[in-house]
Amino acid sequence: MSVSFITHIILQYRYWILIPLSFVEGPIVAFIAGTLASFGYFNMYFLAILFFVRDVGLDGVYYSIGYFGGRTTFAGRMLTKIGVTPDHLEKVRLLWARRPGITMLIGKLSYGIASAFIIVAGMIKMPLRLFFAYGAIVAVLQYGTLLFAGYFLGASIGGNVVRIINNVQYVIAVVAVVISAYYILSWSMRKKFLKADKEIEELPTTQEK
Repeated sequence: MSVSFITHIILQYRYWILIPLSFVEGPIVAFIAGTLASFGYFNMYFLAILFFVRDVGLDGVYYSIGYFGGRTTFAGRMLTKIGVTPDHLEKVRLLWARRPGITMLIGKLSYGIASAFIIVAGMIKMPLRLFFAYGAIVAVLQYGTLLFAGYFLGASIGGNVVRIINNVQYVIAVVAVVISAYYILSWSMRKKFLKADKEIEELPTTQEK
């Protein structure tokens, strides 16, 4: 969905459409909602709670899929997105065990494959307390940054939402730059993850000891 279409839908239906849209394009919707919050269309506290609960809740769902259905066809398809086979699970377990914080951050920022990383965490049965602790921290950092970046954009433009719509091409350009930077960061973080995973492969597994 285009940025202009998402903005139009949010303006028309506001809170009623914001929640379902957040499950489709979470980062983009968070940024747009933050921008509109600066004009009084949304409450920033509500947005912060919404995206936090949404993110942590989805983490729990995907973790459960990995924990209880790690051998299902669906879980298998998710794993293929990041090139993880059953033979790699012990290596991935070591990565989660040795670097849980950075692994959670990289996994969550890997746009399009974040769910696969979380499913792996469930399959290797990462302790729930540790899983949700790191997941909550990353959710606050990720969506807090997007919401306040959007809010800052709206506040810097000034005027009212009509002014934004009349100059939508400029707004879309700014949003496109921000989202592109987000995707580039995601790609960079994923690349670092794969490099770290390669380093882990050189370590002996528990079965080899």
